Parts: sequence; structure tokens; C-alpha cells
Amino acid sequence: MPQRRLVTGRSQEPRQRFAEELRQLRARKGDSLRQLGERLGWDWSLFGKMEKGETLGGPEVIQALDQYFGTPGLLLALWELAAGDHTQFRERYRRYMALEAEAVSLWHFAVSVLPGLLQTPGYAREVLAAGGIRGAELEQQVKARMSRRELLEGEEAPPFRTILAEAVLRTPLQDEGEWHAQLAYLARTANRDNVTVQVLPQSTGVHGLVATDVWFLRLADGRSVAYTENAHWGELVEENARIERLNRAYDVVRDMAMSPAESREFILRRLEEVPCDSST
Repeated sequence: MPQRRLVTGRSQEPRQRFAEELRQLRARKGDSLRQLGERLGWDWSLFGKMEKGETLGGPEVIQALDQYFGTPGLLLALWELAAGDHTQFRERYRRYMALEAEAVSLWHFAVSVLPGLLQTPGYAREVLAAGGIRGAELEQQVKARMSRRELLEGEEAPPFRTILAEAVLRTPLQDEGEWHAQLAYLARTANRDNVTVQVLPQSTGVHGLVATDVWFLRLADGRSVAYTENAHWGELVEENARIERLNRAYDVVRDMAMSPAESREFILRRLEEVPCDSST
């Protein structure tokens, strides 16, 4: 029996199909590799290697490409198949990443680590390295995380509120200079019109989100979704009853947190406690 011919003519080998899709999307956009690198903030040679199938890049690089090409979730799904990683990036997480790019407002609670949207390169590098990422992949991931901060910039940036458990601000980096830079960046960002930062004092004790990082996304059609995560896994929550329970817990935490003005003062006090290396 003759082999069935593929209608699309595209490769069915996951890695090659991923590379083909990247080439076609870039060609459709009319960008050179160098232009693509300049617009997304990565070395253009990385995209050249990805299009040749020599490397796959990291997940945050792929998310940035999905956002740039207007294909939310598509490239990430192809990347997952090519990488053969069916544990870290399940369907619900891919869906969350696509929804985040479309959200008209974002609410967040942090247990122990600053959200990626507020991280400096030094902070991101240490956090990612603690998770076992090394070498060139680490640098790619750091650049990718920095690109996500653009979500909070510009005239059409969505409003973002984060409540930080006090432990987040009392867990320093090993490098004091980088920790000082991170606190300074957080203090500046907290002054943006679309960003609200609150600190939850340790003295408030046990609460409904004591062990849960959570994101709430409000979408343009009025729907809301939530995403809960810990150091090992995350879950997209779309059931209204569960979202409502998480929302009630979040409201309680927000009522117990310092006001935005008090929180800025708290961050500045922490900043004053950290030695500043004048050479940085």
C-alpha cells in the first residue's frame, strides 16, 4: 500500500515541524532574524538556531514569540511536543499562558518569591538557578522573563495588583548588590499608575492562602480564571465555585495587608537595610 500523502506538506516530526512553523511565521511577519532579535530582546542567532532545529529555546522565549506573532499557545504546544516534556507544560498551563496575554487585569498573591513580572535580571537568575537551570539555557530564561515585564508597560498595560507575604521581602538574594537592585526596582514599579503592591505582615498569622501562590485573570469577555502554583506544579482553575472560594480567601488577605502607601514605606525601609554597592 502506498504511503498516505500529507495534505499540508509539513513535517510530522515534532522538532522539524516546530522549526518550520517558526520560519513561516517570521516570513509572514516580514522580519529578518536580526529584526526579530531586536524587537524581542534576544540575540538573533538564537532564533536562527531554532529555525534550523539546532535548539528549541526555553518556554518563556516561546511565550514571547507566541505573543509577538499573535498565535497564543500554538508555538508552546509545538515546543512541548518537540521537547518531549509532558509533565511541566500540560494543556491547562498552556491555556493559562495564552489567557495571561489576553487579560485585562491581573491580581496576584505571593508566598515566598516575587512574581516574574516584577523581577530584575539578578533576582530571576538566582531563582531560576535554584531550580536547576544552568548555562546558556539559564541566560535565555532570564532574558525571556525580562521580556514579560513589557506586559505592564505602555499606555494599554492592564492593571496589576500583587500582595506579597512579608517573607518575600525578607528572603534576600545571596548577592547583596543584586538584592538592593531588586528592592529598588520594586519600589519604583510600585509607583506606576497601573501597578499596586501591598505587603501582608507576618503578624497576621495563618490565612486561606498561606501556602498558595495564586493569579486571577479577568478577561475581556467578563470571565475570570485563576491559576494556583507551588514550587513543583500549577493548576488552571476555571470552575466558578472554586474561583469564588479563592477570591474570598484573596479578599480576606487583601483586607489584612498594609495599604499601598504603607507597603511602599515598608519596601523602602527594607531597601535602607541592605548595603548598596556604589559600583553597581
